[in-house]
Amino acid sequence: MSFAENTDSGKITLDNLIELTKVAVDAVDKLYNTARACVAERVWDGERYASELIEQGQHAVHGLAWFATYAETLRQASRYAETLHNRGQFGEIEQLLVQVLFGEYLNQIVGGIPMSQGEFVRPAELDLRRADTGVLYDGPAGELLRFGNTPHARARLVELIVEAQGSTTYGNCAMDEMMDQMRDEMRRFISDNVAPHAHDWHLNNDYVPLEIIDKLAELGVFALTLPEEYGGMGLGKESMCVVSEELSRGWIAIGSLGTRPEIAAELILAGGTDAQKQHWLPRIGSGEILPTAVFTEPNTGSDLAALRTRAVKDGDVYKVTGNKTWITHPVRADVMTLLVRTDPDEKGYKGLSMLLAEKPRGTDDDPFPAEGMSGGEIEVLGYRGMKEFEIRFEDFEVKAQNLLGDTEGQGFKQLMQTFESARIQTAARAIGVAQNALDIGLQYAVDRIQFGKPIISFPRISDKLALMAAEIMAARQLTYYAAREKDAGRRCDLEAGMAKLLGARAAWSAADNALQIHGGNGFALEYQISRVLCDARILNIFEGAGEIQAQVIARRLLEGRN
Repeated sequence: MSFAENTDSGKITLDNLIELTKVAVDAVDKLYNTARACVAERVWDGERYASELIEQGQHAVHGLAWFATYAETLRQASRYAETLHNRGQFGEIEQLLVQVLFGEYLNQIVGGIPMSQGEFVRPAELDLRRADTGVLYDGPAGELLRFGNTPHARARLVELIVEAQGSTTYGNCAMDEMMDQMRDEMRRFISDNVAPHAHDWHLNNDYVPLEIIDKLAELGVFALTLPEEYGGMGLGKESMCVVSEELSRGWIAIGSLGTRPEIAAELILAGGTDAQKQHWLPRIGSGEILPTAVFTEPNTGSDLAALRTRAVKDGDVYKVTGNKTWITHPVRADVMTLLVRTDPDEKGYKGLSMLLAEKPRGTDDDPFPAEGMSGGEIEVLGYRGMKEFEIRFEDFEVKAQNLLGDTEGQGFKQLMQTFESARIQTAARAIGVAQNALDIGLQYAVDRIQFGKPIISFPRISDKLALMAAEIMAARQLTYYAAREKDAGRRCDLEAGMAKLLGARAAWSAADNALQIHGGNGFALEYQISRVLCDARILNIFEGAGEIQAQVIARRLLEGRN
């Protein structure tokens, strides 16, 4: 007997599930458009969308961003189901993932979408009335809302997940054969080289061993999306997602090692001169050169227009003076993509430039053996393995020929061109962390015996695992969609932002719930879930904090997608 023949209602069947999801997506879109019109009216001053009104109505404005993210996520989950069905691969586990996801998200839309653990956007806060939300209660959409996420569906889903333990993923990811092979290769690498050691590296605050970095270079991780003319593999961002996800599933530090080359290569490809591309890109792709991003300052955070670090041209060098913070992996880096102010008279974005600042590799004893450069480590809860630093520059010299693009004042524009890829990659890392939390929570729930039976047999435990799996599937499909849009050459800052917004929340939720499954043991440092929880927490902060991300998404939604 299939799950559909044994649901609480009997109205959701294997044959009609895909059609139900399509109708539900249309209904969600209709309700979203009503919400958008309501919020837009609230922040329109008669001539423009006013920043002061947007700030005053921030809860509703950000709630609109979350609503739009849910709408796009459900659309991609429906397409995922249809794709697998057309391939003849829409099995019971995939069907249940989609059914549970739709049932849960539709109920959250009408009851309250969690923007964080303590902040919800309710329909009334978007000026929606009961008559408006009726579109989700009535007809086919109402069937999924009422009968999609049932106790039986969740229980059966967890049964299938337990049967699939040890597989690469729980359910088909709807990728092509090459991507599946790439995933398997990364998974084997992690199992053999990282998983047995990651927790000890974390507890000891050790660097990722250089031999691991060398092996990543041999696997082509740093050259994945680099054009072939520069020694790269010439693959798309979708491949980056698969690799980043699986590496981060082993340990976020491993997945994040690919972020710095990705950002540096994007900067140089989009804004560098031919000479700069020829010099830097092959070396970055081969792993010969390790880059780091040096953008953030102590008092700026997301407000890059307020950046103060100065670079003064003196002959054939720039002399850099100022403070930077939250710099990842700078000690062992060979080059810094360094955002500086070259025009002191221009206080906004236009005065910023990007330098490719060379530096020698340091050690724990002598982290910055370069004249004019000093700094100290920032001790952190998680996201270890590369180490975070604050850095002070005092007349630190950078060759003038290393001004990116050989033109001053282009730094912010050049950096903006990397945001889409960076946020897609961060979303993929988040999915990997969430999947790791599910792996760990599942294994503990199967092994832990209480009251004479495994705790996975208790619904409050298995429910957590089912919802983790459904949301991970959804976040994965949203992220892959953003990557495909990027690969097609289409603007995708909206989709990338949504993927990052949802992925970060999914990672934290999965880690928190997996720790709860561990009970008191989860609070002990010896258990891996304690590390995963700490690692998950950073994902909603870097590459655009959740609040900033929602603000950016909302502005695009209000002003139009074009």
